[in-house]
Amino acid sequence: MQREHPGLLEKMGYGLGDAGCNIVGGAVFLFLNYYYTDVYGLSAATVAIIWLGVRVIEAVSDPLIGLLADRTWSRWGKFRPYILFFALPYALFCIMMFTQPHFGETGKALYAFFTYLFMSITYSFINIPYVALGSVISYDAKDRVACQSWRFIGVGVATLILTLSLLPMVAWLGGEDKALGYQRAVTVLSLLGLVMFLLCFALVRERVTAVVPKNDTLRNDLRDILRNDQWPRLLLLTFVNVLPGFIRMAATLYFLTWVMQAGAGYITLFMSTGVVGMILGSALAKPLSDRFCKLKIFWWISLFLTLWSAGMYFLPPTPGALFLVVYFILNLVHQVAQPINWSVMADVDDYVEWKSGKRLTGINFSCNFLALKIGLALSGSLVSATLALFHYSGGAASQPAAAVQSIQVLFCLVPALGYLATALCVRLLHVDRQAMVTVSAELNRRRENYAQLTDYVAGQQPHGRANGEPAPHV
Repeated sequence: MQREHPGLLEKMGYGLGDAGCNIVGGAVFLFLNYYYTDVYGLSAATVAIIWLGVRVIEAVSDPLIGLLADRTWSRWGKFRPYILFFALPYALFCIMMFTQPHFGETGKALYAFFTYLFMSITYSFINIPYVALGSVISYDAKDRVACQSWRFIGVGVATLILTLSLLPMVAWLGGEDKALGYQRAVTVLSLLGLVMFLLCFALVRERVTAVVPKNDTLRNDLRDILRNDQWPRLLLLTFVNVLPGFIRMAATLYFLTWVMQAGAGYITLFMSTGVVGMILGSALAKPLSDRFCKLKIFWWISLFLTLWSAGMYFLPPTPGALFLVVYFILNLVHQVAQPINWSVMADVDDYVEWKSGKRLTGINFSCNFLALKIGLALSGSLVSATLALFHYSGGAASQPAAAVQSIQVLFCLVPALGYLATALCVRLLHVDRQAMVTVSAELNRRRENYAQLTDYVAGQQPHGRANGEPAPHV
């Protein structure tokens, strides 16, 4: 077994993987709703249908990708090859998604649906193996949190680049033609993301393997992981945890434009301030989790954010320093929990192996990733459906008062409810620090015994045991 720890360069390389996903994927979270309604020309109701339709298909495709990854064997490992071979298709579909065709209304809606679908599927072929990769970089729990911290630092840096550069590039590269500007700007960012994927593939290594390699059927793998009490609770936590952030992100540009009535300069500053808070929050996750139980940190953060997000509703929504500071603190505290959430997934991966004897990393992370994407879809659909309900009109010079009020509720109060639900879900998990010490020690004992048995069998004579010794007990 390879017991060496990943170095700083490898941890940074791991962070580049999600940076590559989010340098353009962040445009989906932050700008796609607005792009579809105000630039591309779709109705808010059509956008809601597109979000949900793609997620229905991915409810089938994402778990299959995880099962496929679990059964992959190559000279590069189980998960790294997917980053290499799907990087270019993902970049191409991102560009196509922000390319506006000269079709009629129905044709444009179908084009938007299929380009978003193909982008999402190629994204899954990269990101599901990528997030599973974080569970097999090291046997050490602290290393895993460190890798997740670097991952979310990478996400923050990529999102910062995106928020600082996308709208200026749209204006610079497209002039009066916003659609052309978005296409060219996303092309630049997609090429940058492609380089990040290749660096991640080159720098990261896989170390953790199952105690006893197994080649079981898909049916039995699904049965065994579903029998584990912590896994469905983890899926629920992952789904609920992403709702506050995704709903707020989908509503941000609408909030800044129609509630705050902010100009382009303040919008860029506002988004960038939030991203800086996210970067710092990601960096705080490891030192905090080294000292305190991860689940306790998660619990208290969720309670704090419930009150903080609700309190934002009562602040005067005017462009200024106060809202920047409040938004900075919100993002800083919010982001501390995100590396912890993903490192808890690795803990549950160990817990499943401890209980069932199988390491089902691919299906574990693919289903968590699906829960995340369902949360993304519901968030985008909720924002779009709410806007349609209150008669929001994309591209109009003004909006109904009810639509403006609904945007403020989506930005502040709805996320507060999501944080409260997250706190309740955290209490359902039992993979705390004390439990994971026991799990880790037992898995290490099994690995040592299996390694001894393997060495013993390899050294046997062809016709029996050497000196009549029995095989070691496993």
